[in-house]
Amino acid sequence: MDLQVQSERQNDTGRLRSSALARPVFAALDLGTNNCRLLIAKSAPGGFRVIDAFSRIVRLGEGLTRNDYLTEPAMERTIAALRVCGSKIERRGVTSVRAVGTEACRRAANGSAFVEAVERETGIALEIISSQEEGRLALAGCAALLEPTHPYAIVFDIGGGSTELMWLAVEKGRVPRLLDQTSIRCGVIGLTEEYGGPNVTRVNYDRMVEAVADAIAPFEARNRIHDRIAAGTVQMLGTSGTVTTLAGVHLGLCRYDRRAVDGSYLRVDHARTVIDHLVSQDFDGRARHPCIGLDRADLVVAGCAVLDALCDVWPVERLRIADRGLREGILVDLMGAAGG
Repeated sequence: MDLQVQSERQNDTGRLRSSALARPVFAALDLGTNNCRLLIAKSAPGGFRVIDAFSRIVRLGEGLTRNDYLTEPAMERTIAALRVCGSKIERRGVTSVRAVGTEACRRAANGSAFVEAVERETGIALEIISSQEEGRLALAGCAALLEPTHPYAIVFDIGGGSTELMWLAVEKGRVPRLLDQTSIRCGVIGLTEEYGGPNVTRVNYDRMVEAVADAIAPFEARNRIHDRIAAGTVQMLGTSGTVTTLAGVHLGLCRYDRRAVDGSYLRVDHARTVIDHLVSQDFDGRARHPCIGLDRADLVVAGCAVLDALCDVWPVERLRIADRGLREGILVDLMGAAGG
């Protein structure tokens, strides 16, 4: 091979590698009432490529329903997790980052003081977002899973401190149109603390379902979604740890596998079979399941109650499962702003 041609090819290869290394690096951090989760990604054809991730249960909202303050232990646990996130952001050379706090930060009387402590201790500028913005981001992250065959959709996100509900019009080739949105203060941490902690009786479970259904009722009344479901025009999409856990248990996974769960469908009767099994188990029995574990064995029952109530009020035959949501929505926004 001609030495000049070989040299030019080597230079081209070097430039390509340099260009790849120089591509912007984006980070999305979602600090929820229960979890601290981070995604770091680069843009790629058709979306993005995740290059690093982090997730830790921190229970920031623990005890919040009793006194409206974030507790010192909860803040310490969370800041420890955020330090790990800060290290990853720095090590990966992130060029654009958005870190958001949701219901626990919104609700806490000391939320602003906590945000200041986070920036002081970790260097992360945490932004407390509204429930409307939280819903928008979650939808941006999972909208690709909506089917154009159904002109309406219910999208829900069961969180630690609240549950976000969105009612959408879906048209082929267009971005889903938001018709209505609400946030109900029925999250897995608050419900668990109110209705029995790690050992929820069947009576208390039924009370949870009833309380959630009551909270949903005004949203149903003004949108008459039940009538659309009867006409067969509504799909339901869930993006939360509850629905991904139920899907994993239903599939009999020996360990949680996102590839098997994300985008899958779960029939409601199958979901309720899993729910009945989990509610009948004690804490230790749930903790032994590889898709649940010790950290979530108490909270999963409250999540089941929220889903049960949703399916009572809106009796669809199946729901689609999204193991994607707010963080992915942040990445979509950041990359769009950067022209990616």
